[in-house]
Parts: sequence; C-alpha cells; structure tokens
Amino acid sequence: MSFTGAELIIHLLEQQGVRIVAGIPGGALLPLYEALGASTKIQHILARHEQAAGFIAHGMARLTGKAGVCFATSGPGVTNVITAIADAKLDSIPLVCIAGQVPRHLMGTDAFQEVPTIDMVRPITKACFLVREASELWRVIPEAFRIAESGRPGPVLIDVPKDVQMQGAADPDPHPALPRCAEEGKTSDPFLDPLLRAAGRRRAGRAGNPPARGEGQGGGSSQSHLFDHAWHLLESAQRPLLYVGGGIVKSRAHHLVRELAELTQTPVTTTLMALGALPHDHPLNLGMLGMHGARFTNRAIDECDLLIAIGARFDDRATGRTDRFAPRAQVVHIDVDTRELGKLRQPTLAIASDAGTALNELIARAHYRHRPAWLERVRHLRETCPLHMPDVEQVCSPYGIIRAVGNAAPHDAIVTTDVGQHQMWVAQAYPFQRPDRWLTSGGLGTMGFGLPAAIGAALVRPEATVICFTGDGSLLMNIQEFATLAELDLNVKIVLLDNASLGLVRQQQTLFHRKRLVASQFSQPANFVGIARAFGIPALDLETCTAPHGTLARILNAPGPQLIRVPIGAEQHVLPMVAPGAANIDALDHRIDGEVTS
Repeated sequence: MSFTGAELIIHLLEQQGVRIVAGIPGGALLPLYEALGASTKIQHILARHEQAAGFIAHGMARLTGKAGVCFATSGPGVTNVITAIADAKLDSIPLVCIAGQVPRHLMGTDAFQEVPTIDMVRPITKACFLVREASELWRVIPEAFRIAESGRPGPVLIDVPKDVQMQGAADPDPHPALPRCAEEGKTSDPFLDPLLRAAGRRRAGRAGNPPARGEGQGGGSSQSHLFDHAWHLLESAQRPLLYVGGGIVKSRAHHLVRELAELTQTPVTTTLMALGALPHDHPLNLGMLGMHGARFTNRAIDECDLLIAIGARFDDRATGRTDRFAPRAQVVHIDVDTRELGKLRQPTLAIASDAGTALNELIARAHYRHRPAWLERVRHLRETCPLHMPDVEQVCSPYGIIRAVGNAAPHDAIVTTDVGQHQMWVAQAYPFQRPDRWLTSGGLGTMGFGLPAAIGAALVRPEATVICFTGDGSLLMNIQEFATLAELDLNVKIVLLDNASLGLVRQQQTLFHRKRLVASQFSQPANFVGIARAFGIPALDLETCTAPHGTLARILNAPGPQLIRVPIGAEQHVLPMVAPGAANIDALDHRIDGEVTS
C-alpha cells in the first residue's frame, strides 16, 4: 500500500493506538489535515489556541500514561505550543507534537511563517526530529512514542516540511537510520551548554563522600545490594520520613507507598505533584511540604533522621534553602532519571530506579516496625503547628469553597487547577483520595493550564466529573477554550475564585515588595458569568445564590459543563508561605491584626 508522508503519519498514529488529537489547522499542515479527514479512527479536537491544544494533550496523557498528541502549524502555531511542550518537559508528561514546516527548499530563507523549530525546542524536549524524507516517518513516529513514554516521560517534537507531507513514502527500510535529532539529555545550545557544564562542576565539587549509586552510574554495586543498604538505613532510623513526588504517579505506584508506610510506620510527605499518594485523612499523611506546606510538615522534615525521596527532585519550591532542608537526615534518593541524583542535594545513597520497582524492593525486605515515640512527636507537631484554614464554613471563601466542592463532588472526580493562590489553596484543602486524578502545572507553573487540561481529561474519561479550579487571572489566559468545551459538551465544572486581581502576584508584592501593587489588580473586572453564557456554557454566581451547598451538590452531580463563580477578597493570602531564599521552617504563617507573622 502506498502512502504520502501525511497519510503515513495518520496510519502510524493509528498503529500507535492514538484515537484523539488536538490542534488547529494551518497552511503548512493542510496535507496532514487532508489525510486526517480520511481516518475513521482518530477524532480531531479543534482547540482555539495551539497552547490549549498542547494542554488538552497533557490532560489526556496525565490520566492515561500514554503520550498525548497535538498538531501545530509552522511559525506562530509552533511558537504558541512551545509553552505546553516546556510544561511537559518539567512535569515529565509524555507528549508528541507534530509540527508543520515550510517546504524544504524554503527553509532558512525567512519564508512566510518559518521559524527554526528544532533550534527552539531542542532544550525543552526529550528529542526532536526534522523529517527530510517521507520514508523516515516509518521509524520516526514509533521512536517518538517510545522516547516520550519510556524512562522519565517527556515531550518529543516531529517537524515535517509541507513538501515531505505530500511526498510519496517508500516502503520501510529493514535497517533504517533515524534522521538527526536532539538526543535525550543533550543540547547543542550555546547558552545552555556552559550552564550545564557549570552545574556538573558544582555537583562534582560538593563536599562529603560520594553516594553509593545504582547500576549504570559508575558505582558497580548491584541493585539488590543497594536496596539492602536502603532497607538497613530505614530499619535503623528512629525518625524516618518518606518524601514522594510525581514519579510515583507516573509509575502508578501510590498503593505501594501506602503499603510501605503502614508496614514501617513511616510518615509520608508529598510534593505538589503527588498529592493523594495517601488519602488526605490517613494518619501517616503529612500532606504537601515546602513553600505552602503546613508548618508541622516542614518541622517534621527538619527533625527527621532519614529522608527517603522517591520520584522527587528536590526542587526549590519543595526544599526552600537546600542547606537547611532536612539538615539532620541521611538521604536516600531514588529516581529513574540519573541526572536528578545529587543535582541539588547530595544523598547518602542514590539509586537509579523506577518508583514502582523501588517500592516493591523495599516492601520485599520490610517487616512491621512500630515507632511510637516518633509518631507521637509528629502528632504533637500537628497539634501545635496546624494548618490554619480560616472561614472554612463560609462557601464564598477560599478554603470554604474548596471544602464544599470536595464534600459535594463524586469521590472519583478528576481535579485540575490553573496556577496561583487557588492552586495552593486546593493543594492544602482538597480531600484528595488518590494522586492519579490530580492534574496541575508544577514545574513551569503555567497560568491557563487548567481549562484545556480539564477538556483533555474529560475526553478520555467521559464518565467522570472533572473539576477545574481556577482564578480570574488564569482563566483569562485560555478563556477562548470555552468555545471548545461548549462544542464538545463535556462534563467539566469550572470553579472560579474571582478576586479581580493576580492574587499570588499581589500577595508577594504585599509581603515582599513594600506593598507596591503594580499591575496586579484589575480596574475593570470581567463579567465571567456573562462571558461563559455567551460561549454557551451555563453559569452560576454563588454571590447571589440562596442555597449554595445544595446548589453545588446538584451542579457537580449533573452532566455537562458549568461555570461556578465564587467571589473572594483580594486581601486573602495563601499561608504558610516561605519567603524567597528562606528555610521552610521559617515560613510566614497566619494573620494577626492584618499583619502576617511567623
């Protein structure tokens, strides 16, 4: 059977099991869209912005674990989708972006809608390919999915010139060579290379004995021996903690976290990306650590004598000042990406392993260990340094609306957020039961993520209720996706915390920049209820609702899209908060007489 390059792309996507792609057509991709029109297996989702198409693919990928697929045309189409690609790189999301490019003979001439796509995306992808002959696609498409989904997942971009899409594709070569691409973990970027070399020198120059390392890292020790060592450290510890990150979600291993924690009676703290690794009310769950973590959580970390980090990368929002993070603890760091081991915190023991494999290895060695003194100390910290949630009984308040939604929503609801104060309030207060139904932008922190990610989630889980918590500033970033949501009529509930400001910017200006509220307040607030209705989305304003709790329950359990506006005060702060450059235990806490105190 003969194919054009465009037809071959669609054929190979079908072979990979792709059934939904998101994108926007444009001149350099029209041959691909012509081929897509003949497919009976792939549904195309017309986004209204390429960034949103990328985040729709995120929503699908984050739930299924399989690479989400998006299309972007050349020039502005590619530059628009780059934010979603960078977000996928930092949050380890498998993503395949197929981009159009000007014809080969025009490349490098500043042709209409031409940009140097490969040069731009090389530092923010696991790999990127420029396809120069249609026959190369036989190998490139499957390889892109393999790279995106294997090891530490991430984004891959395939740049396909328009004439290659129209070119006849020869039968597959039995011994094909891949076209030149950016290899995984490498860069030829003249700006990044010196920085990466400097980071390597910093890692190599840190004081202390080098950690034991897993196979393939130069240590020569067997994996079994390393896990024996890790178990010995856990067995000997008096005050151990498990610190788990997004890697346990990628491995679908949260049930193993619970098993190990209960077997060894070890408290668990999570990053933002791993919320729900233990049910919110589990006695061993310490919740989120770091910048907006509860003070008892950060104090427990400060006092622990062993920290076992699994699938977490010691990023600055989690650790605060690294030199004062778990200062009394030996550290076991387990991560599938060897580049993370020792990058920011020198571990006592480093093991290169998938999170699920590592947890199974530790559980196989474990036996029940009671730790009454340590658990009593953690209980005391929880009582004396609690997480304050003011006005939790009032629906039109940050904690109140999040708790009300959590209590009224189906137990298996999928939760997405945008980025800002509402994101942190949700992280602190929502009653998460499992981590694989929690979708948020962590590493890049992208405003505008929540709505398109919710659309993607609803596409692959149409039976579920999807709740998107957002703020007015974030919603405005991709508000055009109301049109996509209305067109698809998906079961997405948008809970809008509206304070007519860029809330977290305003908070930081208030706390750390002499209260100079520059460009963080909206002098002409938007009528979001009216906007939603204009797009065809039913909308409710809780400010005028006489029975908010009952109304919330009815809406959240009814099918179809809905906007729920919740007015909140712009002076509301998300606390605790660690100041830039401070240690986690020095977080600013609750408000007294209008001032924030520590």
